[in-house]
Amino acid sequence: IGCYAQLKPEEIASIYGVDLVLGAREKFNILEFLPLIEQAESPIIAQHKIKEANFFIPSYSLGDRTRTFLKVQDGCDYFCTFCTIPLARGRSRNDSIEKTTAVANEVAQKGVKEIVLTGVNIGDFGQSTGESFIDLLRALDNVQGIERIRISSIEPNLLTDEIIAFVSESQHIAPHFHIPLQSGSNEVLSHMKRKYKRDIFESRIQLIRQVIPHACIGADVIVGFPGETTAYFEETYRFLNESEINYLHVFTYSERANTPASRMDNKIPYNERKKRTNMLRILGEKKRNLFYSMFAYTRQQVLFEAEHEDEFMTGFTPNYIKVIAPYNPLWVNELIEITLTTPNGKGYMQCID
Repeated sequence: IGCYAQLKPEEIASIYGVDLVLGAREKFNILEFLPLIEQAESPIIAQHKIKEANFFIPSYSLGDRTRTFLKVQDGCDYFCTFCTIPLARGRSRNDSIEKTTAVANEVAQKGVKEIVLTGVNIGDFGQSTGESFIDLLRALDNVQGIERIRISSIEPNLLTDEIIAFVSESQHIAPHFHIPLQSGSNEVLSHMKRKYKRDIFESRIQLIRQVIPHACIGADVIVGFPGETTAYFEETYRFLNESEINYLHVFTYSERANTPASRMDNKIPYNERKKRTNMLRILGEKKRNLFYSMFAYTRQQVLFEAEHEDEFMTGFTPNYIKVIAPYNPLWVNELIEITLTTPNGKGYMQCID
């Protein structure tokens, strides 16, 4: 089940022990296929062409009941040159706000305090139902029992002034924005066929800082894309260094079959890709530590999770500061007011009660 199953079902079926392979459309009907497995003499492959995948049901993962990931959208209408998602997941689609909110209410009844909204391109929500992502946020903001709603990721061209303003006023939408940038070079963005240029991204950062100064802002960056010259990479580095973002998710470019980028010339040597990746990851850590330090010795509300290791537990503030504390079973799935102290150098902020 998943992207791999949609793209290469025969390859999966050839693996020893595989009984059933379901495509993007068929995975919602898995229970119908299970009785057939015992009767089959060879692996069952059920997979339609991806253009026929037009069905979507909101779903969630419960995990440790502290926070859950609510999938509100699937597919993508953007055809970036490096990405196979449109080939594996199909066109952008979602269920209605009414049905999505009903699932959120179901989650709330299970005692979950935080919902993370996920999807392939969630800012595109509403393309298949004539609704919009801001309307979904407004509806979810009224779900009783959910203390926090976090937007997992949203494209810069879909992050509207209206959304930013609503987050600034909401009591439940977390002041945390993860915005894919991919490159700080307009030339590289053009080769990627992204839907925006660098100035759009920067305008989003500036507006967020203006209306939500304490917000956490992260970005995705792809390093080593074909044609990313040293000058283009340095342009990206300078842009990120000067930008008021707070952390980076850095990905080393790797070729994906059947994508335009895989057929492009001027490929970057793998060692150079890794070198650039390391440079940006170091920059990202510096930015994260600087952001964390801005909140040193301030009182913050942390939602602690049940998972713990070596007698410690972790949790998040609304603005995505990851906090570590000695394990206390009474704090699990509770919003606790604590005092942050200093970063521990491992991606966490330390605290005292």
